[in-house]
Amino acid sequence: MDNLEEDLTCSVCYSLFSDPRVLPCSHTFCKTCLDNLLQVSTNYSIWRPLRVPLKCPNCRSVMELPPAGVDALPTNVSLRAIIEKYQRDSDPRPPSCPEHNRQPLNMYCIQDRQLICGLCLTVGQHQGHAIDDLQAAFIREKQTPSRLLARLSEQRWVQACELGEQLEQEKARCEGLVRQDRQEVNQFFQTLEAVLARKRQAYLEALDKAAAEVSQAYDPLIHRVKELQEEQLDLVSLGSSVEEEDSPLVFLEKAHLFRERVEEFIKTPLPSVLNLSVNPRAAEYLQQHWPAVTVGSLEEAPIPKVSCCTRCGGAEAEARGDESDPWRELRPTSFAVLLGLLLLLAVLWANPVGGASLGFSLLSRFSQLVHGLGSELITSVWDTAGSAYTVAEAAVERCGTQLSSVGEKAFQQLAALFKTLTSH
Repeated sequence: MDNLEEDLTCSVCYSLFSDPRVLPCSHTFCKTCLDNLLQVSTNYSIWRPLRVPLKCPNCRSVMELPPAGVDALPTNVSLRAIIEKYQRDSDPRPPSCPEHNRQPLNMYCIQDRQLICGLCLTVGQHQGHAIDDLQAAFIREKQTPSRLLARLSEQRWVQACELGEQLEQEKARCEGLVRQDRQEVNQFFQTLEAVLARKRQAYLEALDKAAAEVSQAYDPLIHRVKELQEEQLDLVSLGSSVEEEDSPLVFLEKAHLFRERVEEFIKTPLPSVLNLSVNPRAAEYLQQHWPAVTVGSLEEAPIPKVSCCTRCGGAEAEARGDESDPWRELRPTSFAVLLGLLLLLAVLWANPVGGASLGFSLLSRFSQLVHGLGSELITSVWDTAGSAYTVAEAAVERCGTQLSSVGEKAFQQLAALFKTLTSH
């Protein structure tokens, strides 16, 4: 049947022939297709008047049509009859039973509401079921939709509408609650972010202050060292120019001035190296104090006051194992004697009149202690004291901003130590 349908198909529209017409070249086409071809065909001036040229779509032969055009072409009667018969035979047939081959589905099972064949009713799975004619069942159930529609009352429609409105209102209320919670959550975390930003800024400001203190401490020293470097370079250049001088008188004058500048430059002391300590360290402070901070107490979270201070030279030298530190050679007994001398001088300086008697009594007991220690120890103490004075003088220059508080604490410690020594 498929091959037959292909033979009955027009090669122009690819459909079954509709009013097939035969061209002089014996090819057949639909009348409508030939009319369309005739409209787009090219006029040939060589054709006689009142003649219409047409080119066959299959063989490309050019032929002339009568003045009536396609209507004058003969109809392919045999082909039209075959097409009509083919269309009759191609009408839909009753469906066949999928379980019983070639058995038509010509009965309606009322119980299962489907078409069945005779074998399904007698020996199949629909055995004993009530059946009816399909058309009769259709006519009987034709009024069922209207009866069911009548059962849909107006009251139920009103109830459904009211229920829909209530559901919409509840949905809007819940959505409003969610929006409110969303706003409150955003505001809460924005507040936390603002507090954290302030804390972070406070930390950074403390570190900036420490950085400013570092620059304030080191920049003058670095600037002074650069000045000394530049001065030494100037001296080197001046020395070279003096060496190249040929005039004896000018040479002697320049040499004298050069000597004075060199000696003055050599006598100029180099700045001491500051050893600053940044306390407290911000990272350590965070690890020590911030793990216990809760969200509620975030506003009261501590911020360190970062500052730079000069570390003690003697303790630093001892930590480095510096052999040039004079405090390393001072034995505990010598150190006690030296502390006693310093305390005695402090008492006399603080109260020259009222502290004289106390000073003489302390001096007598201190003399007995010194005689017991021996002259060798005294020499060691004074030598060490001289070196310590030099170290202390340099330390004073480095720790000028902290002398008041440190000196007060040191004086209290010296007094307590001296009381301990004099009580034995």
